Amino acid sequence: MEMNEWHDFFVATAGSAAALTGLIFVGVSINIEKILSVAKLPDRALLSLALLLNILIISSLMLIPMQTYIMIGIEVLVIAIGMYIFVTKMDIDIYKKTDSQYKKQLLRSLIFNQLAILPYVAAGIAIFICKEDGLYWIVPGIIISFIKSVIDAWVLLVEINR
Repeated sequence: MEMNEWHDFFVATAGSAAALTGLIFVGVSINIEKILSVAKLPDRALLSLALLLNILIISSLMLIPMQTYIMIGIEVLVIAIGMYIFVTKMDIDIYKKTDSQYKKQLLRSLIFNQLAILPYVAAGIAIFICKEDGLYWIVPGIIISFIKSVIDAWVLLVEINR
């Protein structure tokens, strides 16, 4: 198996991430007053954008030709660790802002965010060790990030208006 077999996958995920990012921006723009009136919603929107940006950056980096697996591993690991720190800090801030009656419900979202980021950390390490086979760890991170971002987009576009 060669790295170029991943090309179409990363092109598709980069394009999808860009399209979903636009959808979240539209949702935020349309409902900005309502979003700003709920303490945790602006942060939730930012987290969704961060997850999509992560997909876009990782997918774009994977499309750079003739990189070594060491370079790819470093890129993925550096971005993943930075994103993990950012997401975890945001999750803690959101948790602190949430009323105690909603904290249990919020934990699902926090766990979802962690599950979206941790596969990228594993991928960065696995790419060093297993080379191309380590790329398979990126797939669950992308899928979970897309699911979480679509759920958040739904909240920002539809649920906020109920």
